[in-house]
Amino acid sequence: MSIKIGVLGAGSWGTVLADLLVNNGHQVELWGNSQAIADEINTAHTNRHYLPEFEINPRVHASLDLNETLQDADAVLFVLPTAAIRSVAERMRPILATLPKQPLLISATKGLEIGTHKRISQIIADEFPEALAKRLVIFSGPSHAENVATHDLTSLTVASANLKDAEWVQSIFMNDYFRLYTNDDMVGVELGGALKNVIAIGAGILHGLGYGDNAKAALMTRGIAEISRLGVKMGANPLTFMGLSGIGDLIVTCTSVNSRNWRCGNALGQGQKLDDVLKNMGMVVEGVGTAEAAHELCQKLQVDTPISESIYRVLYEDADIHAEISKLMQRDGRNEMEFVN
Repeated sequence: MSIKIGVLGAGSWGTVLADLLVNNGHQVELWGNSQAIADEINTAHTNRHYLPEFEINPRVHASLDLNETLQDADAVLFVLPTAAIRSVAERMRPILATLPKQPLLISATKGLEIGTHKRISQIIADEFPEALAKRLVIFSGPSHAENVATHDLTSLTVASANLKDAEWVQSIFMNDYFRLYTNDDMVGVELGGALKNVIAIGAGILHGLGYGDNAKAALMTRGIAEISRLGVKMGANPLTFMGLSGIGDLIVTCTSVNSRNWRCGNALGQGQKLDDVLKNMGMVVEGVGTAEAAHELCQKLQVDTPISESIYRVLYEDADIHAEISKLMQRDGRNEMEFVN
């Protein structure tokens, strides 16, 4: 089965997924907003800004023409920063309205929208007709583009309210190094993918300060408790957070130098200023924006997330990192089984 897939976003993850899909026998149009990157992909078959050592299958075609990308597409894969989803969706809507065939929408973006606190599926529901939006498939789990590029063994989750759509996405992506599992808990899968980025900033901070494995393990364990607490409040299945899109994604993002969120936190722990860190990163650090959205959401829903709150204060209120760690360690004793309460 060979199909056409429009991949929106020519960063590291979008480029690697486009390459994977072409290697699986599909036609791919990779859409981005940089003429220089598109030209490099089409002529040199590289994307050195994002993936310096990666050679892209020559059959991946990059374009700045959104109409061309959407024409005859069986599926459209969003691999954009959260902040860009709504504006690109607005541009897509009139184009899709003219097409005889409506593509299945897939999202590999992990974040919460600043201001609205909405998940990606909710943004899509705002911007597209119900018949299209309700079939959205969410694509999430422990996956660094750099590792997938080298065919490291990878397993992810695809979640949809429609199991047949999730299974179809599963079938077009799976190969001998890339395995997908289906799930119908879109709320849990989206929240796990978004909120782990905030905890990963904390993991990087601890590393930058010189803390070791004990601290890292404590942060990740209590971090998933916080994520589960908010998720259950919003209607998620708590078991989802024990899976690939929960603890799996948290582990990889909190322990790898390939994680932008971890690298951001590590630099902060070493004393660098947030503005300088983000300027030098050259790529979006989703956890920074998500920390703000999650802070406002947790206040609104009255959900206790002390680790995420401390990270928010460090990022947005210039709080002293050492003081925040001390506050966390000296909180009143709790029963560990108060996991999602």
